[in-house]
Amino acid sequence: MRDLAAALARNVKGRVLAQGPIRWRPRRLASDPESADAIPAEAAAEQGLSWEELEAEAMACTRCPLCEGRTNVVFGEGSRSAELVFVGEAPGLDEDRSGRPFVGRAGQLLTQMISAMGFSREDVYIANVLKCRPPQNRDPAADEVDLCRPYLLRQIELIQPKVICTLGRHALCTLTGYDGAMGRARGRRREFLGTTLIPTWHPAYLLRNPAAKREAWDDLKAVLAVLGRSVPPRG
Repeated sequence: MRDLAAALARNVKGRVLAQGPIRWRPRRLASDPESADAIPAEAAAEQGLSWEELEAEAMACTRCPLCEGRTNVVFGEGSRSAELVFVGEAPGLDEDRSGRPFVGRAGQLLTQMISAMGFSREDVYIANVLKCRPPQNRDPAADEVDLCRPYLLRQIELIQPKVICTLGRHALCTLTGYDGAMGRARGRRREFLGTTLIPTWHPAYLLRNPAAKREAWDDLKAVLAVLGRSVPPRG
C-alpha cells in the first residue's frame, strides 16, 4: 500500500496509538439543521487510496481499542457505482459476527425500505460510521468516530453517489456536524461533498416507534425525487 505523507498519533483512552495515513480535524457541531457545516473531503479523507487499498487498511485497522473486541471488520457492501449510499451508525452483534452491515432486525427493515424504493441491496451501497462494533452496542465515542470517519469519506469519494441517506443521529452528526434533534433534521436536503444528503430515522428507531415509518417513507420519496425516479406502486 502506498505511503501517504500525513501520519497522526493520538492518545486514545490513555494509550498512544500509531495512526495510519489520515488527515483529521474535529467536527464542528451545530444545533441548527441549516447551519451545520459539512466536513470537506480534503480535510479528512484517505486521499488517493483505491478500493482494494482502502479495504485492506480498514480490515487491518488498529487505530482505536474497538479492534480488540471485534470479530469482524464491517467495511460495507453493495454497488461501488451506486447512485444511493446509506450510512448507519455502527455494526451490532449480528453484523460483527457476519462482517456485513445491517443484517439484524434493523437490517431486515432497511432491506424492506430499499425494496420499497425499487432497489435491491446490490443496487445501493450500505456502510456505517464505525467499522467495528462498540461494546454492548453503545453509542460511538467521539474519538472512535474521528479515527474511523476517513474510511467512510473515502468510500463516498470513490462511489460519487447522487444521494447519501444518513440513518439516525450519529451518521448525520458525523457527516455534517449537526447535533440537534433528528425530528428537525430528517427529510431536509443539504449538500455534502458535491452530492445531496437526506437524513432519515434509523431502522432500529423505527422498530421501536412504528408510527415514524410514515415520516421515513416521506424521506425516502424525497431521495427518489432527487434521483429522478418515480415512487414504485405498492404491491
